[in-house]
Amino acid sequence: MATLAAYLGIDVGTTNLKGAAFCADTGSLLGTSASRLVVSTAPDGQREQDLRDLRRGLLECCRGLLQALPLGTEIKGIGIAAQGGSGAIVDQAGGGPLTPMLLWNDSRPLPLLPDIAAQMTDAYWRDLSQRNGPGAGLAKIKWLCHHCGQSLEDGQLYVGAGEYTFHQLTGVWRQDPCNALQMGCYRVLEDRLTETPLQLVGASLKRIAPLRNGHTTRPLSSTAAAELGLPEGIPVAGPYMDHEAGYMSAARISSRPLQCSLGTAWVGNFVLPPGCTGWAPVQLVIPSPAAPGRLVVQPLLTGNVSWDWALGSLLHSEHAQALELCRATFERELLPPRGLTCVPWCTQRHPIVPGLLGGGSFCGLSAHTSRDDLLRGVAAGLAFEFARVFEMPVAKGGIDAIVLGGGASKGTFFQTLFAALFDQLPLATLADEDLAGARGTLYPFRPDLAASEARPVAPAPPDVCARVQEQYDDYRTVFDRLYGHVESGHKYDISDGKSVTH
Repeated sequence: MATLAAYLGIDVGTTNLKGAAFCADTGSLLGTSASRLVVSTAPDGQREQDLRDLRRGLLECCRGLLQALPLGTEIKGIGIAAQGGSGAIVDQAGGGPLTPMLLWNDSRPLPLLPDIAAQMTDAYWRDLSQRNGPGAGLAKIKWLCHHCGQSLEDGQLYVGAGEYTFHQLTGVWRQDPCNALQMGCYRVLEDRLTETPLQLVGASLKRIAPLRNGHTTRPLSSTAAAELGLPEGIPVAGPYMDHEAGYMSAARISSRPLQCSLGTAWVGNFVLPPGCTGWAPVQLVIPSPAAPGRLVVQPLLTGNVSWDWALGSLLHSEHAQALELCRATFERELLPPRGLTCVPWCTQRHPIVPGLLGGGSFCGLSAHTSRDDLLRGVAAGLAFEFARVFEMPVAKGGIDAIVLGGGASKGTFFQTLFAALFDQLPLATLADEDLAGARGTLYPFRPDLAASEARPVAPAPPDVCARVQEQYDDYRTVFDRLYGHVESGHKYDISDGKSVTH
């Protein structure tokens, strides 16, 4: 009997580390494993992890995968994806943590950003990163050095979750371009690191990991092999940013898919072909891992933080019970009453009163507005915001299919809203949505095995499309009146005026 061969995909999230084993011949799922990661939070904006807990989770997940496989299974490769934008200071030689890892959503360093930004011109930052302002990683470096008594001296590195995980398996330090972009030291149009921004916070290129070189792999180290009971030398790919891996899992569904990640943050990922230029103030642009051109990772200024607030505040404080009530609410009616519009920017700054948190709003409340109406308003607002941001890439032919992923994509009401808003395009979800990031890391080994199976979503009925479009038009009117001046919320713009073609 032939020996079973498998690839392992590891996806390091913010609160969970997930892994999956896939058959090396067919790509079928052979086993899964997961480990919960501890996040320490505080009212001052603290969102941090202990890298030793990340190491524990990595080993636990890998061992769980290996135990799920038949004895003697050959591991042909390991791929790694990780959330980007987090950072810690570590010992360069052994990888031991010298500080906590500040997560991408730790807000404590953000007050340092204006002073960092002021040291260079607005034009410099935009030319460097093709977005507004410096990367938040620069503030994290400065904050860690000040609050943790470190100075990024010789023998120390500032690294994120991806670099740390890759080093644990290979002994090699390297990072993905999107992590470097969020760190604030990546020159997008030249695809290289640059030292000038790092010098503003007392760092240098010697104190960060070099860039990953395309899809090249490095061998599993003897140390990691011994810990996992595997032969050394197994090729390890990555690290990839989680959205990069997610796009690779959806890249074969169509020629120009918009891969929609409806998770903690709602993000749209698509490829701009060579010769086409686009702009949005908060875009992240890196070389495309799966097609000619550049991958645009476009975050929305909303996501499941807003949705979880709505579920907990309007339905039930217990999340599982809120989801049950939610299904019944949308079975009765998809949309709020006409005239009730929600802009769900719950994590943003106030659009009118400077300096205050709380950018979300309802417009059109009446004495008859119910909690269910408000919930439907939030759901519609989330979908409307997605359609608004990507209106131009769709209109210019840059997108030929919508692929939904992330936790909220499981809601049939969200699927119906997206089907109505993008009624001119095919819409699909992923068969193994929870494992799309892990599967996407197989791309360097077998691009065909990295492709997730698409599950088509039925078109929305014409009357539903008409009602959704009517309320979307209302949303755009309200948004333009109340939020049109907020630069960070500008929709994606393809500035050359031409249609996007491959």
